[in-house]
Amino acid sequence: MKRWLFDLGNSRLKCVRLHADGSLGEVSALAHGEHGFSEALDALLPARAGSACLASVASPQLTATVVETLATRFQRISLARSVAQLVGVRIAYAQPARLGVDRFLALLAAHARSPGGALVVGVGTAMTLDLLDAAGQHRGGRIGPSPALMRQALHTAAAHLPAQGGRYREFADDTDDALASGCEGAALGLVERSLQQAAALLGKTPQLLLHGGGAEALLPHFPQALHVPSLVLEGLALWSQAGQAPSP
Repeated sequence: MKRWLFDLGNSRLKCVRLHADGSLGEVSALAHGEHGFSEALDALLPARAGSACLASVASPQLTATVVETLATRFQRISLARSVAQLVGVRIAYAQPARLGVDRFLALLAAHARSPGGALVVGVGTAMTLDLLDAAGQHRGGRIGPSPALMRQALHTAAAHLPAQGGRYREFADDTDDALASGCEGAALGLVERSLQQAAALLGKTPQLLLHGGGAEALLPHFPQALHVPSLVLEGLALWSQAGQAPSP
């Protein structure tokens, strides 16, 4: 039975076909805030397929709209949810449902990729950091604004400050560069401190995994990091294969 995976974020919908051997096909991404999203999604979907697994951190309204579209093509649809324990990963939250499903799925994939422990950093609208030890225990995490969100917030509060542009410099002599350096530098500092604290807690530095639309900007500063753009989809594949498939 053909199975497709869908990761609905705050700005994009990513989708991929799951092969029989558990590997992912080619990932497609659609910006759902742009005109023509519904038409683009309709053109991307297969005429008929067996099942669809959806992970969503988007609004209930948008999630419902995507589910309705998927229901016209797939025999069965399931929505991923965070649970206390799955495929060797145990969540630190006393109420697992409060852990964003994207963070949960990224932890599943991180444990499979880096069984020695990992610091998982997602850079999207928000910036999330989650620590996973070698035993699969989630040690907790942090949530902060991404560099892009920081820039947008500054622009909203002071319209003369541009929301985009500039380049990272340690000490900038231009406003655009200073903005880029300050917002990106805040994210870098958060990752660096988290790595330091993680090393102190675990007794070794964990593998750094970066994912999300804003991850590429941080990569030059962390040559030891693994860039895993499809980490959430990889986790969704593990979730679906573990039989966690309640209907919406």
